[in-house]
Amino acid sequence: MQYRKASIEDLEILIRVRIKVLRAANKLAEDVDMSEIERQSCEYCRQALQDGTHTAYLVFDGENLAGAGGVSYYRVMPTCHNPSGKKAYIMNMYTEPDYRRKGVAFRTLELLVADAKEKGVSAISLEATEMGRPLYEKFGFIKMNSEMELPEDWTAPERWI
Repeated sequence: MQYRKASIEDLEILIRVRIKVLRAANKLAEDVDMSEIERQSCEYCRQALQDGTHTAYLVFDGENLAGAGGVSYYRVMPTCHNPSGKKAYIMNMYTEPDYRRKGVAFRTLELLVADAKEKGVSAISLEATEMGRPLYEKFGFIKMNSEMELPEDWTAPERWI
């Protein structure tokens, strides 16, 4: 297996993998229109790969793509637990079915975490699908209990209006 850091020349592959990840994670049929997500993902990757706020690895078995993964970098206000405020978010982890359970995702994760550590980031998080959870737990990730999210369909309570 060849693991290599993706570059802007790999944009088409990165977007193709992104769509595969989203279809699988959200159980979307092939006929669901993903054109806007493709466009936005392309814009994101082009900018983030150039400015260093995203690192991606591609895994090849000869000419065949075996897997991929990425990490996005951002900064929030510093806290007692994260004085730098630097954060990393692992995303877009994907392994082609024929290569699963062969260490591809684990090695990709090692490379992404190493990249984050080299950048001085210690706060690393991710969202896990049911299929991915055992891998992340084996690696050492733990479930977060204090994070919350506002739903997309949220509307202001009446007292705010």
